[in-house]
Amino acid sequence: MNMATAKKASSKSVGVRFVEQHADPAAASAHSHVHFDEKLHDSVVMVIPEADGNFLVKVGFLKTQHKYEIVFTLPEVPALGRDVCPAPVPNPYLQVKDITVTADGGLKVTCEYMAHQEGVMCEEMIIVSESKEDACVKVKVHARVMDRHHGTPMLLEGVRCIGAELEYDSEQSDWQGFD
Repeated sequence: MNMATAKKASSKSVGVRFVEQHADPAAASAHSHVHFDEKLHDSVVMVIPEADGNFLVKVGFLKTQHKYEIVFTLPEVPALGRDVCPAPVPNPYLQVKDITVTADGGLKVTCEYMAHQEGVMCEEMIIVSESKEDACVKVKVHARVMDRHHGTPMLLEGVRCIGAELEYDSEQSDWQGFD
């Protein structure tokens, strides 16, 4: 009687089941891998077309007081054409750094976002056509921003932390008051 059989015979508690050994390593590995559906998007920035022709871009969890580079690709927008630029809409938290046309006609957008406040944030950018008058598309960037004291979020593919803004700490200041 081996040890596993003896343990099973003497105990009514939950036991450990061992996978049977295969002579063929390829057959063994075929049964031991976990396969995920290719359509899962849990780890990448999601670009969602809206009914009005605009887009919602979900960038996942970020950390407050941190600056992020966010890169995503919009599908082709025929109404815009290929000559596009960001609209000069001042937004201190979301800045478009680059827009390039991809081989399939989509738009690869690189922007920087300063996570300035905790909670669900939605910042907007507008991409306009340089050759077609009044042609534009709105892009809403949606993020869930965590407080800086609640750990470090796992960033989605397409999001990269490029800096942290230090908060002023009065106890570390070397400024001396007047007596």
